[in-house]
Amino acid sequence: MKAEIIAVGTEILLGQIDNTNTTFLAEELAGLGIEVYYQSVVGDNPKRLEEALELADQRSDLTVLCGGLGPTDDDLTKQVTAKHVGQELVTDEGGYQNLLVFFEKRERPMTENNRLQALVFKDGESLQNSNGLAVGIFYQTPTGNSYLLLPGPPNELKPMFFNEAIPLLQNHFQTDEQLISRVLRFYGIGESELVTKLADLIKHQSNPTIASYAKPNEVTLRLTVSTTDKNDGKQKLDQMEEVILDRVGDYFYGYGENNSLVEVVVELLKKQKKTVSAAESLTAGSFQAMLGSVSGVSEVFPGGFVTYSETTKEQLLNLDSKMLEKYGTVSKECAEAMAIQAKKLAHSDFALSFTGVAGPDSLEDQKAGTVWIGLATEEGVESYLYHFTRNRNYIRHSAVMTGLDLLRKKLIK
Repeated sequence: MKAEIIAVGTEILLGQIDNTNTTFLAEELAGLGIEVYYQSVVGDNPKRLEEALELADQRSDLTVLCGGLGPTDDDLTKQVTAKHVGQELVTDEGGYQNLLVFFEKRERPMTENNRLQALVFKDGESLQNSNGLAVGIFYQTPTGNSYLLLPGPPNELKPMFFNEAIPLLQNHFQTDEQLISRVLRFYGIGESELVTKLADLIKHQSNPTIASYAKPNEVTLRLTVSTTDKNDGKQKLDQMEEVILDRVGDYFYGYGENNSLVEVVVELLKKQKKTVSAAESLTAGSFQAMLGSVSGVSEVFPGGFVTYSETTKEQLLNLDSKMLEKYGTVSKECAEAMAIQAKKLAHSDFALSFTGVAGPDSLEDQKAGTVWIGLATEEGVESYLYHFTRNRNYIRHSAVMTGLDLLRKKLIK
């Protein structure tokens, strides 16, 4: 089956937002055995969108449109596509009730244009939106062309795709052969080094296939096998994974497209009934904010400290001013003292500290990117020196991710 993706939105054409939806959809459709042959971006213009739909009809079996389902004047995807396929727009009752509840809870009147988000094709299938208000649509023409309309915000599109679209597509496009994918996640190794270590496997790949994807401060590998037997496919993935982890297993931390290093760390802390605290300087609370993004983290994270200046390090963490004067804040001694005090004051099992130079200027004769990370445990305290590169925010993110990985490795020991 040939598919294509049309991302709708002038803001994408202007570079105001990244087109992450297309990447996500292409990967997920491939996992369903649906090959994406074409991708395009169209602005909020009905004439150009109609031209894109006409072209898609000639060359693709399935056209996936994302964006333009909202309530504003420039949200035209639903209306243009309905006219293109000759469908009347009607109100989806479930979507309309969702609208009413939304505005009732916020004690705000619902303006008439919001009703547009509950409109669907009369002969189409509705896809409910668990994270927003715009209802998705699936429609097949009598001649066999299929259309899938999804909202633009990724936090709405992804759950709708997983919960609503995948079962629907599997039902409509049944095939004996299926693609089974497994995503392996790695931290501490760059994409170029990873693919070099796996070069022979990638060069001679057939089934399963191996695809690498660089993420901010990590790399993922997607293993995909084509099979008519699910158990046989799983066995082939197991065999390939075993070979890969034999070479680069030291950097492997988990599975899944929607997983993350911080989620893995929080889960390990929960399983071991351990707690973690932190004292942050150059990262300014980023480590603790990342922990806080995980649901249920209160079980393992009592709180921590942001001590950006030397004064707050003394006041909040009770660090010795003479020690700071002798060694400086960008030092092994400071990092270890911060970690020890954070653990002590928060009564936690572990504590991480982050101190260094985010840049762009140097500090205490240390160049930008110089970072000390301390890790206090029941056995004592350890400290590690790193020299990160790139811009200020990348240095800070690198420090946070490295701290998480240090804690992960300590937990799995």
